[in-house]
Amino acid sequence: MSHALSFPVPSSVGSIDAYIQAANRYPMLSEAEEMQLAVRFRDEGDVEAARQLVLSHLRLVISIARGYLGYGLPHADLIQEGNIGLMKAVKRFDPDRGVRLVSFAMHWIKAEIHEYILKNWRLVKVATTKAQRKLFFNLRSLKNEYERSETLTGTQAAEVAARLGVKPEEVVEMETRLSGRDLALDGNPDDGEEAFAPIDYLADRRYEPTRLLEDKARAHLREEGLHAALAALDPRSRRIVEARWLAEGEAATLHDLAAEFGVSAERIRQIEAKALQKMRGTLAA
Repeated sequence: MSHALSFPVPSSVGSIDAYIQAANRYPMLSEAEEMQLAVRFRDEGDVEAARQLVLSHLRLVISIARGYLGYGLPHADLIQEGNIGLMKAVKRFDPDRGVRLVSFAMHWIKAEIHEYILKNWRLVKVATTKAQRKLFFNLRSLKNEYERSETLTGTQAAEVAARLGVKPEEVVEMETRLSGRDLALDGNPDDGEEAFAPIDYLADRRYEPTRLLEDKARAHLREEGLHAALAALDPRSRRIVEARWLAEGEAATLHDLAAEFGVSAERIRQIEAKALQKMRGTLAA
């Protein structure tokens, strides 16, 4: 899908405020309307249907982009990057998955905004690996819990590392990288009532209703796909996969299963590899 879809952008409506007002005038779609448009775009390549899906979700991009104003980048630029993510989401959206576009699009919108922030934060990139990106977008939030500490102590760095699943030295390194451009958590009083300070978006978002619904839908789809993939295996292959990968307790070893089936451990490994390959094909179909 082309990025040239004709919806209003800040430059074409005069100002960011005018753009936001224009975007908010587009009506939200009902589930039935969204389904109809998504099917038209998927099955017929109807660009007008895709355009309507994009227009109806511009307000979502604006809302998400506000949460990143604390990084010192223009709101209009954040929105533009988020719009690219929204269009990517519309292009990849499958209406048969049983998930609303608003939930599906959040990942793509945030991913594009994250990329933009990381590219423009400094000339020297502060986050180049997946772990560093996770640190970049979460370290400030966690540091706020240690109110009296300008820098983290060794114990605090270890605690933050454990919560984010990274090494303590990576926490210290990222803190050093970010220390030259700290922002006031409470923002600037002159920014106006509509401005969002960092403190406004540092809350834990794991329990937002849309996030919970998205996670629940994703888990349901994974479970359905797994059952279908297992059902496509012969009994021996299914037994090996379940014992090796899906056991609630300690997983069976190759030698355990070799003794059970009366074959070599290498033969069990071959069966397992072939079964996993077949399952990947089933899940990807």
